[in-house]
Amino acid sequence: MSSTKIFSILSLVFFITITTNAQTPSALQNIYGRNSISLNGRWNYIIDPYETGFYDYRRQPFDQSASGKGGYYDNRKQVNKSELIEYDFDLSPTMKIPGDWNSQAERLQLYEGTVWLRRKFVAAPKEGKKYFLYFGAVNYEAQVYLNGKKLGTHKGGFTPFQFEVTGQLKQGDNVVVVKADNTRHADEIPTVNTDWWNYGGITRDVLLVELPSTYIADYKLQLAKSTPGSIQGYVQLSAAGKQTVTVQIAEAGIAKTITTDTSGRALINFPVKKLQYWSPEDPKLYDVRITGAGDSISDRIGFRSIDTKGQDILLNGKPVFLRGISMHDENPLIPGRLRGEADMRMLLQWAKELGCNYVRLAHYPHSEQMLKLADEMGLLVWAEVPVYWTISWQNPATYLNAQQQLTDLVTRDKNRASVIVWSVGNETPISEPRNIFMGKLVAHARSLDDTRLVAAALEVHRKDNIIVIEDPLGDQIDLVSFNEYAGWYFSDTKGMLDYRFDVKFNKPVIITEFGADALGGFHADDATRWSEEFQELLYQNQFKMLSAIPGLRGMTPWILVDFRSPRRPHPVYQDFWNRKGLISETGKKKKAFFTLKNYYDRIKTKY
Repeated sequence: MSSTKIFSILSLVFFITITTNAQTPSALQNIYGRNSISLNGRWNYIIDPYETGFYDYRRQPFDQSASGKGGYYDNRKQVNKSELIEYDFDLSPTMKIPGDWNSQAERLQLYEGTVWLRRKFVAAPKEGKKYFLYFGAVNYEAQVYLNGKKLGTHKGGFTPFQFEVTGQLKQGDNVVVVKADNTRHADEIPTVNTDWWNYGGITRDVLLVELPSTYIADYKLQLAKSTPGSIQGYVQLSAAGKQTVTVQIAEAGIAKTITTDTSGRALINFPVKKLQYWSPEDPKLYDVRITGAGDSISDRIGFRSIDTKGQDILLNGKPVFLRGISMHDENPLIPGRLRGEADMRMLLQWAKELGCNYVRLAHYPHSEQMLKLADEMGLLVWAEVPVYWTISWQNPATYLNAQQQLTDLVTRDKNRASVIVWSVGNETPISEPRNIFMGKLVAHARSLDDTRLVAAALEVHRKDNIIVIEDPLGDQIDLVSFNEYAGWYFSDTKGMLDYRFDVKFNKPVIITEFGADALGGFHADDATRWSEEFQELLYQNQFKMLSAIPGLRGMTPWILVDFRSPRRPHPVYQDFWNRKGLISETGKKKKAFFTLKNYYDRIKTKY
């Protein structure tokens, strides 16, 4: 039996196992368009490196015992003064949620392990309504309990999830407890080896969502790939059976009533006579309202087409050069993950100042608000899942984890006009098991959404002074997208000009990474590593190298701003920072920022 067949059988067995979990497969579409109350704020926390609050002394989980009790999730208080309880949330410190724990307590800065977080809240559930407890992201594994009862488990540090709590929510006082564990494991997505800070905790919004008994569970409206001028998609209700649904886009003259099939799904195929296409120059968004089954939801959606033809990328049928930059979900000025819209808008505005029409949101799904801001501000987006470097390619559970994270990403952001690329990974070393794994992810992305491009940062190798791009995954994706660090990890800023590219595919070429570290404010001659002058010269020479590639249609240099990484310990030049940013951790623009801006200003005149 072939390795592919064995992999598929094991994947099916594992899938049957994991679907018994109480977790809803993918989070609700457009969560911020729902009726909800925020559970953000100050949460009490307990650091638990030995997981004492989860396992007994025989290493058996308390929540799998006959009583289901004994763990910190019970939130117990003494009934009498002789009772032994070795924890107390009420007396424990608090941290701000959403927010990572590494940046909120000095003793947690380098901590990897379990932290318990608790939030008390008051609810008033109504008859005939359904309620969901929603998390924008918890890094990495979350065990969630409501009023002492386990709701379920979620793995993945950057994708949203939810649990229905209709029958468990109480009138009045309620308690939610989360066991968050950011321990790295070889079989997880991402794996143990990365180049960014492993921020732990509840890093995005927590919401209690109220919905009618039958509600609009999902919807998709996008410009049809095969027939521009038509809007295609679907509306999915939460309950089976035929019901009428109305879709309104008043400004476009659309008011259509459609009927769901027996599964609760109604297909959309609306010809549109007059539609203003979304683009970076004119990021037009339409107000969309969907009503049906006693539910109603509004969204702001842009309509545009994206395709490739030969070596060109076509946006709304016209060639475009992707003037981009890579970004992490991190604020350099304030330690930790991005804390809200102001942080996100700052980074995107810096990209706009650079002359970008495009950003690569690396190396994992960024927040839903970030994508909505990109829609609003007119920035095309490369969206990525953290299949990064060396994954456990032959582990079926690892593949299904990656597939679920990809599903959650596409499900959440499929209505965002800014997203033009689904990326299934970054710099994964070539092998037959890897090719199978990545090929399945590419096929899965296409099955979820056929209106966007699918890509990955391909593997490259060097032969003499030739940089060769012949990764077999390139046959399956839409772009020849790859990272190369000439002048930094190989060669020097002078010798790099002797290198040439041998691209084996007749597709648009996107350079997903290049760059050099520079300590902001450190000046020397252009041959001195870590200086702004070295970084500036490397960028200038990169443009000379890359301009020789006939199919070059875009780039996202690494990276917009310096970011924290435990892999970077040099005490003078790094101090646990990756210094490849064009902007320093103090917000100062380095010389290479203006070098790239000038290059993009010249490119604008050609496209």
